[in-house]
Amino acid sequence: MDDVGEPNLLNDKLNLRQLILILSVFSVLMTLINSFYSMYRVQQQLIITNTIESNRVYAEKMAETTDLFIESAFSQLEYSAALLSQGMSDTKVQQQEVDRLRTQTSFFNSVVIVNSKGVIVSISPENIQLKGVQLKGDRSLQSLNAKVPLITDPFIPPSGNYLTSISYPIFSENKEYLGYIAGTIYLEQKNILNTILGKHSYKDGSYLYVVDRNRTIIYHPDAKRVGEVIDTNEAINAVTKGEKGGKPIVNSRGVDMLAGYAPVALSGWGIVAQRAEALTVATLNEQMWKVFIKSLPIGVITVLIIWVASVFISKPLWQLASILKNYESHTSTGYDLIKVKSWYFEASYLKRSFLNTLNIVSNTINQLHSDSLTDSLTGLLNRRGLDKSQDNLRIQKIPFSVLAVDIDHFKKVNDVFGHDVGDIVLKNVAEHLKLQARELDLVFRSGGEEFLLFLPKTDIYHAKYAAERIRKSIESQDFETVGHVTVSIGVAHWAAEGKPISAVLKEADDALYKAKDNGRNRTELSISS
Repeated sequence: MDDVGEPNLLNDKLNLRQLILILSVFSVLMTLINSFYSMYRVQQQLIITNTIESNRVYAEKMAETTDLFIESAFSQLEYSAALLSQGMSDTKVQQQEVDRLRTQTSFFNSVVIVNSKGVIVSISPENIQLKGVQLKGDRSLQSLNAKVPLITDPFIPPSGNYLTSISYPIFSENKEYLGYIAGTIYLEQKNILNTILGKHSYKDGSYLYVVDRNRTIIYHPDAKRVGEVIDTNEAINAVTKGEKGGKPIVNSRGVDMLAGYAPVALSGWGIVAQRAEALTVATLNEQMWKVFIKSLPIGVITVLIIWVASVFISKPLWQLASILKNYESHTSTGYDLIKVKSWYFEASYLKRSFLNTLNIVSNTINQLHSDSLTDSLTGLLNRRGLDKSQDNLRIQKIPFSVLAVDIDHFKKVNDVFGHDVGDIVLKNVAEHLKLQARELDLVFRSGGEEFLLFLPKTDIYHAKYAAERIRKSIESQDFETVGHVTVSIGVAHWAAEGKPISAVLKEADDALYKAKDNGRNRTELSISS
């Protein structure tokens, strides 16, 4: 005797909505994760913003300091130029002045005087044996040609040092241009830029570098990079335009950096202070990692519970999906579906639906596969069918001949009789080609009024015979409305080795065009075949 009031477990199945409701208790965990992530993002953005601002302020400060150095250097050179305006003819006075200027300050690696003809007339230190050397080249003659106070672009003078120079023109009392005096900064050696900019602390991974107006690095902590031209860095592009500010950038080495930048007004240089973004957020990452480690045990338990529940809930659906996936390869049957224990409503309903539609799906897949390879107008194989047929012939290494067939003056048919009549002609020609083809031959519509025939195991001469038979048969046919239609045919052969099939198709196409050029309604063989 059945117990009264006992629930029917077979019919009273849970539905998916109820299961989701049960799992929603775990949404608290997702809320905590979201809060954790939001806190991290806010702190990360704050650190990044502060770092960019700090680098911007420091870059501006160092730009001002560099401007003061340049202003002081120009003042020193102006004083020397004034003295030399009356002593350019006295080599002793010249040498005393370049020695004084070089030793009085640590501004310059060397000091030179160049006369109006571009000849070095005095240099300090004297162990640089360039006295009497004639300067040549646009870069070396920048100061001479400028005739105004100038900071040159980097260049390599006869001494061989990669340098930039700060020069001041020398004029006589009657304003005659006598030459210039210049202090040089050796960019690849210890110089004043190292002294000014090298005081920046690198303990936190940040650093400064300087570029000239042409985006050439003239100072960098890595001396090997001096002279490198950078045109893909947003900070460099901005600062060489005279802009100042800060932003996240990707440097020329592909590293995410937080950069501040400022221009040096007197020289056109740009100073960039930057730090790798990864280093900036490393401390935050470490702190957040500690919080994560402490939260990990509870998280693992929660995830484990969700995982067990998910496996239990998803198992029927997974079984259904696996059976249907394997059905195409005939490794599973409808009987496998019946064995699936669909213990809740949605899985049970899906199981019944799959069983009811199994045969329909199978038939539909087969039909779709056939349709995908067939031209809808003519019923011939289409381009996809052509590609598949080529692969089969190539893999099996079956030699074949190709007939490239084109309806002559088909555009005239469309223009005179309309596209509906043109479609009828296409279908009639396609039907004619199928009737003329053997059972093993393959017939394609390759596009528009063009057709292809593959004749397996047929040499080119028998293929030409078949082509002529097809051409004459179509020529003799009386088509409805349009009357007689002719075709031109190009023939080529693939010997199952050597050239690719695509090359043979091109040869057949070329032969077809030859037939067209020779008057149409004819067959031409590919010469290379």
